[in-house]
Amino acid sequence: MDTERTGGVTRTVLPGGLRVITESLPAVRSVALGIWVGVGSRDEDTAHVGATHYLEHLLFKGTTRRTALDISSQMDAVGGEMNAFTAKEYTCYYARVLDADLPLAVDILSDMVTSSLITRQDVDAERNVVLDEIAMNDDDPTDTVHEAFTAGLFGDTPLGRPILGTADSINAITREQIYEHYQVRYTPEHLVVAAAGNLDHDTVTALVTSSFGQALHRAAAPAAPRLDGHGAGHRLATGAGTRLISRGIEQANLMLGCEAVARTDQRRFALGVLNAAFGGGMSSRLFQEVREKRGLAYSVYSFATQQADTGMWGIYVGCLPSKADEVLAICAEEIAAVVDGGLTDAELARGKGQVRGSIVLGLEDPSSRMSRLGKSELVYPRLEPVDEVLASIDAVTHDDVRAVAAEILTRPKVLAVVGPFDDPGAFSVP
Repeated sequence: MDTERTGGVTRTVLPGGLRVITESLPAVRSVALGIWVGVGSRDEDTAHVGATHYLEHLLFKGTTRRTALDISSQMDAVGGEMNAFTAKEYTCYYARVLDADLPLAVDILSDMVTSSLITRQDVDAERNVVLDEIAMNDDDPTDTVHEAFTAGLFGDTPLGRPILGTADSINAITREQIYEHYQVRYTPEHLVVAAAGNLDHDTVTALVTSSFGQALHRAAAPAAPRLDGHGAGHRLATGAGTRLISRGIEQANLMLGCEAVARTDQRRFALGVLNAAFGGGMSSRLFQEVREKRGLAYSVYSFATQQADTGMWGIYVGCLPSKADEVLAICAEEIAAVVDGGLTDAELARGKGQVRGSIVLGLEDPSSRMSRLGKSELVYPRLEPVDEVLASIDAVTHDDVRAVAAEILTRPKVLAVVGPFDDPGAFSVP
């Protein structure tokens, strides 16, 4: 075993490449535990579209030692919380329990990840559940417009497809394809066990070693962090133009944006500050111009997200259909204004403060600390100290903001629209 200690964070690499990384928080009485898997929906080929998320469901259906009821009842019996999520580039199974119940949480999650049965009966039964989840997302226009925007930007590629898959792909996928995905992807070198709370690292490591057992009896080094688009083919070509999904609803849902920067791009700090000032809060330009001054929308904001090799920046607005053209015109004006003139001193200071505050306040509980550890191990070159991140935010200058605005906000844009419209040509992309 190879163990490194940095501040309150300790990292051990077990045989087989399994990593255990913990942060001790003695002031709490709980522990957040997550098993992170270095596979997401963008790793799926055309024969496995939706398999990663489908598999997330199936790991709760039973193992060689536990039924589905055993998994849920044993966690409920100690008042614990357990769930999972699938993202574009990773999957996580997590639990939060009292510190005394950490051994049970390690045992249950490890059992699910290493020994799930994935029976044909469970695959068939869960198929309808996944289809219901897809239908539920399709019924929500905000989810639909996000999916349409991503598809418009990245096209029919793993990154552009829905994480859940489609009704067609879920109906077509077989138990054998899902099990193959499980066997290939859920190996120790692609796994990270992260924990934060009132814990002892050596105890956690011993529990994980015991729970994984035979799964560690193979020679492998930890998989490298996902720092580019490996597994997804060549660099993505981004799209532009309008994508309209016609729905007989009372609101127009608009999303306008473009490709942005990758997760490790140093410009992400300037873009984060710019985004916060532009559309990240009630004092932002977008909120003030669209909602406060004109009352054109209830919900309006901008966002920036990052993947290993690319990212997205965009604006979301929900408004009356009759106001869509006016709202889009205002968005175009505000984009042009920030590209031409940057931010004011007050806006720069507010943007920095908002980003700093969201980072620090977001790390005030064990679950967020655990997530930081697991995600950093999978998709960053190293675990960046919080003070280092805050210093990078404080170092953002007006020149940095103007440069990132000129580079990113001027790129060809995708406009996604969900609402009671018939003609996509009626919308002009700013």
